[in-house]
Amino acid sequence: MFRYLFIIILLVLITSRLKAQERTSLTGRPVDAVNVFLGTSGDHGQLSPAASSPFNMMSIGPQTKPHIHTGYDYYAKVFEGFTHTRIEGVGCTGSGGNILVKPILGEDLTTELYKKQDYAYPGFYSVSFENGIKAEMSVDTNFGIHKYEFPNEESSLFLDLSYAFADRFVAEKHTLHANVITGYIDTKTTCDVGVYRIYYAIEIRNVSELKPSGNHGLIAVRENKHKPMEVRVGFSSVAEDYALKKIENSSISLETLKEHTITNWNQLLSRVEVKGEKDREALFYSLLYRGLQSPYLISETDGVYRAIDGSRQTSDFPAYNGWAIWDNYREQLPMLSLLYQDTFASIAKSIANLYRYGKQSWATMHEPSPTVRTEHAIVVLLDAYNKGYAVNFEAIQEALITEVEQLDYSAPDKALESSYDTWAMSEILKITGDTSLSENYALKALKYKSYWNTDFADLSKDDVDKMQARGLYQGTIWQYRWFVPFDVDGLKTLIGGEDLFVKQLNQFFADYNYNHANQPDLQVPGLYNATKQPWKSQKLFRNIMLDTVVQTYFNNNSKGVDPYIGKIYNNRPKAYLRTMDDDAGTMSSWFVMRSIGLSPANIGDPIYYLTAPIFKSVKINMGDSKILNIEVKHYNKDHFYIQTVYFNGKKLERNWLTQKELTQGGQLLIETGPKPNKSFGIHNQWISSLKE
Repeated sequence: MFRYLFIIILLVLITSRLKAQERTSLTGRPVDAVNVFLGTSGDHGQLSPAASSPFNMMSIGPQTKPHIHTGYDYYAKVFEGFTHTRIEGVGCTGSGGNILVKPILGEDLTTELYKKQDYAYPGFYSVSFENGIKAEMSVDTNFGIHKYEFPNEESSLFLDLSYAFADRFVAEKHTLHANVITGYIDTKTTCDVGVYRIYYAIEIRNVSELKPSGNHGLIAVRENKHKPMEVRVGFSSVAEDYALKKIENSSISLETLKEHTITNWNQLLSRVEVKGEKDREALFYSLLYRGLQSPYLISETDGVYRAIDGSRQTSDFPAYNGWAIWDNYREQLPMLSLLYQDTFASIAKSIANLYRYGKQSWATMHEPSPTVRTEHAIVVLLDAYNKGYAVNFEAIQEALITEVEQLDYSAPDKALESSYDTWAMSEILKITGDTSLSENYALKALKYKSYWNTDFADLSKDDVDKMQARGLYQGTIWQYRWFVPFDVDGLKTLIGGEDLFVKQLNQFFADYNYNHANQPDLQVPGLYNATKQPWKSQKLFRNIMLDTVVQTYFNNNSKGVDPYIGKIYNNRPKAYLRTMDDDAGTMSSWFVMRSIGLSPANIGDPIYYLTAPIFKSVKINMGDSKILNIEVKHYNKDHFYIQTVYFNGKKLERNWLTQKELTQGGQLLIETGPKPNKSFGIHNQWISSLKE
């Protein structure tokens, strides 16, 4: 018996060793630490293991039955095939799911695909099925390759050009050219708001016949049953010709393509080098990877792209689309603005360009890629400008004013959010020199106080902890009452001063009112930095990142129903809280920023509060040979209270740094300890303020 047990153990070890050897060339690189299966099961992230490359609207991934919003569930066994688009981590049953490819035996569309084993890493996905079929795929920017191996019998590929998540297909048009298909697909985007169009070209190799099947389907019959079939796909936001060039100009093999994409991922992930516990490193890079999926590069190499009004435009910078700004303006876009300045410069210009071509709060009818929503884009543009990015406000000022004049104040949460945008407009008008109008908008933004006093001052009412009470969108009165990021000083006064502000913050967390499953109160753990007790933010950040918490709220119920006790961030398929969508990298980026010791104070101001990194050291390549080294003095993995901070050799008498200070590089030394230093961070404080 023991001999058999030894043999079984030996076989397991050999199998694990062989699997590790598949990626020997990646050992020691950040890309090797990424777990692409994180968050891919149930409503715990809504993520996908699809083969993807940075900021690429094409991601080729598995379509399982049942599936989550990105088309896959880790524990599902039945596959429907493979699709080419998705937005990672968004609600409303997702967005994308275009062009389904299904390998079949003979020409039998009912061929059952039962997963035997799947394997994936950044830029590559593969799966083997119980019937002997094996699929592999990889991508580069708007180009991808599938490879299908079959048992030695007649086999085919079925292509469904009308496939889309949640049956959002609108229309398609295609043309057959021997073994090449060209055309376009129109699909409703997230929450059925707006339509996007993708032009494509598909080449199928080792095919004897390509014939129609149903209204929008095609069957590609394998020519040589001893050879695999290969599918090459090109995408474009502009025209079929551009998509066709992507497959005509490429003779790259699947193996070379995946190594190329792995290299690209590694270069991007390597911008931030963290050193510490291996499990923390793996979680960090897995989450950083999620923050680098969108928005999508849509312009061609000659600068041509399709604008949101459907017009064909030319840009002198890379153009992007695929927005989820109501969600990711809070975390993912600020992360990019600090850590990936070259990419963010073009993203900011692309957001500004939305105002030139008919921006709406959600998607338009002529999107060039899947997208979600764009509220608070005005705040992002102000944030970009104040961080040193070029934004031509004069060119879009009238469109900005039009948007602000149409803001919605009809519900308590909308009143606060609209006041935030109005404040941003006031600040932008200062930049453009329109002082009088700037003052008018500042006064309008200050009217948030009357809305706040009406709905958020009194905490004695029965509905203050009820989800979506009084017409709130995705939160409670308790959670939204803190949403005045542009005037925390004024909020403190409204509540009754420093002591009562802290007392109510304490009550908010003590009574488990905080909801990390969604965005409305995401900034609240950092509010202690604007008080005389900043050490409480340091504790909260560490708890949320790594420790056990009590979570009593989810997006689909009110307080106290089936509470969760455990860690929020886990490196596994059920990674996050139930109903906690990653929302285009928002929740991942929240972790990334605080794990390296930084927390945006207010989007619109170039300020970052300091907290304790979860690593011994962090090295950030800021570009132009500028390196920011963050080190923890007297490092202990369980210590998270800041004792002292030194920046470039000088003791820092404040708990914040600016974008300019950080991007210039240098040495940030943070000493931590087991108990709070209650005198750190209470002098020379930065607290947002909008004066009468």
